[in-house]
Amino acid sequence: MALQKDSHYTYADYLNGPEDERWEIIDGRAYAMVPPSPTHQAVLRQLTLKIGNYLEDKTCELYFAPFAVRFPEKNERDEDITTVVEPDLLVICDNSKIDEKGLKGAPDFIIEILSPSTAGYDMIQKRRLYERHGVREYWLVDPTNRTVMVYALKEKNKYGEPEIYGSEDEIKVHLFDDLVLNMKEVFGPARKEP
Repeated sequence: MALQKDSHYTYADYLNGPEDERWEIIDGRAYAMVPPSPTHQAVLRQLTLKIGNYLEDKTCELYFAPFAVRFPEKNERDEDITTVVEPDLLVICDNSKIDEKGLKGAPDFIIEILSPSTAGYDMIQKRRLYERHGVREYWLVDPTNRTVMVYALKEKNKYGEPEIYGSEDEIKVHLFDDLVLNMKEVFGPARKEP
């Protein structure tokens, strides 16, 4: 199925799309996803290991892409939902939202790892989406510049100004009292540009 710029898509379309393509839908608009780079995957692996180890004996669960997150607006049927995304990494503390299709509703914590082709989409459309649906904490991890922007929900379900960190920093995860991530370990040694 070729994605059409002016078409309106639903979760039913997402399920019936070609298996060799990955895409997301926000408010009925489709966005193609590009395959991740090795650097993206290395950062994802480190975050998965560190957060996964921390959650080992906790009730919250860690998932990573591809894992469909459906954001209903009201009580529409699943196939009529117009927003479904696949965050790079997500933590879910309300396991009643999990079903065989993925997650229906907002996760508690999402991390997106930026790539040059999706940075604007993650920073604007997805940030607005996650804020609107009450994702408590949202991280934008930039492996190229080795920085992290952290958004946390404040009063009236709005994100405050982002906290910005570098590769030498340790970041406390707002969602948990005792989880701190060392970004030097997450990013690893600086890679030289080809």
